[in-house]
Formats: sequence, C-alpha cells, structure tokens
Amino acid sequence: MFHVKHHTPRLHFFDLDGTLIRGSAAAVEISRQLGLDEEIAALEQGFLQGLTPDEFAVRARELWSALTVDHVTAAFDGAPWLAGIREVWADIRARGDRCAVISLSPDFFVERLLDWGVETAHGSLWPAVPFTAPIHRPSILNASAKVRIARELCAGYGMDPADCVAYGDSMSDAELFALVPHTVAVNADHHLAGLARHSYTGGDLREAYALVRNSAA
Repeated sequence: MFHVKHHTPRLHFFDLDGTLIRGSAAAVEISRQLGLDEEIAALEQGFLQGLTPDEFAVRARELWSALTVDHVTAAFDGAPWLAGIREVWADIRARGDRCAVISLSPDFFVERLLDWGVETAHGSLWPAVPFTAPIHRPSILNASAKVRIARELCAGYGMDPADCVAYGDSMSDAELFALVPHTVAVNADHHLAGLARHSYTGGDLREAYALVRNSAA
C-alpha cells in the first residue's frame, strides 16, 4: 500500500476516543449496549465542563453495574472506527517505527486494539468485568498521564520526543501535542486549533497518516 523508505525511527501515539473512533467514545459505545445513552451523554457533558477523569470513572462504574464481557465485545465491534487502522499500524511497523495507543478510557476496551497490530495500548486501569471491585482513582489516567506514558515509552524505546508523532482530537491531547513536534488533529474540536501541525477531517486513518508519514521522516 505504501512505499517503504529509510528514515529516522519514530514513535506514533494515537488517542482513541474521537480519534480512532469518529464522533464517539468507548464510554458512549459501552453505555449504548446497556441502554444508557442519555445517562452517558449527561456524564460526557459534565466531563466537558470540568468533571475530573477519576470522578467520571466512578460515576460510569455505577452506571455500568450490569456490564458483561459480551457488552464490551459488542461495544468494541460496533464502534464507528476509522477505516484503515490495521493498515496504518502495519505500515508503521514495516518501516521500523513504533506505535502506541494512549487513552483515558478503560483498559479492558483499549487493550483490545493489540489484536489490530498496535504495539502497546495504555488505558485507565479499571476493575475486571463484571465488576466486583470499586474504581481505584489513582489508576485513572488524565491528560498529564498521557505525557508521562509517552515519555516512558520514548525512554523504553530509546527515542526522543522530537522524533514522535501524535494523533488526537480534543483538550486531553493538548499537553501531548505540546511535547512532540509532529501532530495531527483528527476530526478535532476547537481545543486543538492552532496546536496541531496538520489537521484531518474524514473517516480514514490512512489519509491522516499520509499527512505526516513522509513530512516527519
């Protein structure tokens, strides 16, 4: 699909909600399976108005008391994913680059992307489904945690943030966009206006990836 050329190895960071999933989020898709569309919409609105990620998780955990693994599978399979995700990650790895997903969403949803070819997937640490334990608030990620994880991955791979690429859509990606030079706002809201080097609106990750594939080489 893509021509492979030699370049400095890079690490690509992908947000999940609103980025890989267009116009939706893991929490929304999970809630839809439980018939809780209105409840999660209210909670999402609270998040936009300043509800902290850990408080959001506590309240979502209460909403999802009946959640099963089958619900999670249906939510994952039915989400409005961008086209071409597997192809992009395959090309990244074929070039000798690395790729990671860093998301505030529950790890039991985020880590399913490992089967699609991303090397590492990092989400907030939730109790196992079905829930028998409460949310451990320090295990819920926030925007600053995205930067911390990105730095840890850079150190682990022996890479510099200057050689990284970030893809995101919202306020929770702003700190990461300030860390790395190669950034793509994907179907983004106004919070990333002026922060991203590239902007993409559409339904195919291959098109967003093409914006930085060679320009950042």
